[in-house]
Amino acid sequence: MAVLAESELGSEAQRERRKRILDATMAIASKGGYEAVQMRAVADRADVAVGTLYRYFPSKVHLLVSALGREFSRIDAKTDRSAVAGGTPFQRLNFMVGKLNRAMQRNPLLTEAMTRAYVFADASAAAEVDQVEKLIDSMFARAMSDGEPTEDQYHIARV
Repeated sequence: MAVLAESELGSEAQRERRKRILDATMAIASKGGYEAVQMRAVADRADVAVGTLYRYFPSKVHLLVSALGREFSRIDAKTDRSAVAGGTPFQRLNFMVGKLNRAMQRNPLLTEAMTRAYVFADASAAAEVDQVEKLIDSMFARAMSDGEPTEDQYHIARV
C-alpha cells in the first residue's frame, strides 16, 4: 500500500492532516529516535484516529521515509541558489552536501530515525524511497549545474 502523497490529497483538510501526522512523527523521533515512533503515539499527537493514520501511512517506515523526503524538500527550498553559483561543479556539490550534513547533525535522534527507516525500507515503501532518491539526485545535479542539469550530471548525482 502506497502512502497518500500530498499531491493526491483532494482537500486542504487532508493536506493539513498529512502535515500534522508528519510533524508529530518528527517531534516524537526528535525526542526518542526510531524506537519512540509508535503508530498510536503519532496518531495521538497528530490528533487523528489510528485507522486514519494507517490510511495515510501504512507503517512506521513509511512515516519516517516520508518525513525524510519532506525534510530534504524543506532544505532544498531554503537553499539560496545564488550562494552556490560560480565556482566549480565540485565546489557547488560540496556546498550542498555540507548544507545537508549540517542540517542533519542538528537533531541526531531524528536523523537516526529517518535514515534507519530509509536504509531498512522494504519493497512496500519503494515509492517513498524512490521519491527521496529522486529529490537527492535533483538537488545534487542542480548544485553541479550552472543552469538546467544535464543527463550526465544526473548520472553523477546518483553515484
